[in-house]
Amino acid sequence: MVAFDAFAFVFVAGLVTALATGVGALPFFFFDTISDRGNVALWGFASGIMLAASLFGLVGEGLAEGTPVEIGIGMLAGVTLVVLAHEVLMDAEIDPRQYEEADFKKLVLILGVLTVHSFPEGVAVGVSFADLGLEGGTQLFGFTVPLLAVFMTLAISIHNVPEGTAISIPLRAMGVSKWKMVWWAVFSSLPQPIGAVAAFAFVRYAREFLPYGFGFAAGAMIYLVLSEFIPEALETGRDLPSGGKPVLAGGIALGALLMAPLNFI
Repeated sequence: MVAFDAFAFVFVAGLVTALATGVGALPFFFFDTISDRGNVALWGFASGIMLAASLFGLVGEGLAEGTPVEIGIGMLAGVTLVVLAHEVLMDAEIDPRQYEEADFKKLVLILGVLTVHSFPEGVAVGVSFADLGLEGGTQLFGFTVPLLAVFMTLAISIHNVPEGTAISIPLRAMGVSKWKMVWWAVFSSLPQPIGAVAAFAFVRYAREFLPYGFGFAAGAMIYLVLSEFIPEALETGRDLPSGGKPVLAGGIALGALLMAPLNFI
């Protein structure tokens, strides 16, 4: 039986990643705008982190727990779920400008759309905590925490910063107050701590599905990077020299380098 404090610890880790999204709004406390070059670099940096964390961390750990076939099935399931969720919600694309004007029903719809984007990241955090309390981790706040969980929480948190910035830009144009921009940025990632706890409970009570869980999280995140984050960066940098591709590539390389220690866990 998993102790309640373990679930609480995983929830807090997921909440940290959600709060990190609010950090993306903080530059607007000091600057009126953020350059396209800076935004492209941030998106590239976040994409590099997510790709490296998925491949070196989640897939690597999954292969240590199961077979390539199990990982592949999990990855396919992760991609399929994200694709299907997007198809269901294809007519409900949400612009952050709608946050301020939404009534309760609209906010529920918004939260549903945001869940499609951020829930897989919460799942990645939860799966990475599968060995919480077991031997081989590092001591942190009285828990034996897997190093993969530390890296994954860090990776998702850093990735969430440019997402928070992207959410804040249209809100800033509307004249929304700075602290409300922080709140809406955090709101966009609220499904993450829920996803983290759900995934953690699943892999702890059904350990035999752990390789599939690692594959699922990796597949969903890699798909989101390739289908959303990188296209968003290219769209933002379309007026930069070479369409912003050199800046994007540099950001990706830097993000992947930051996650390189995952190779040695």
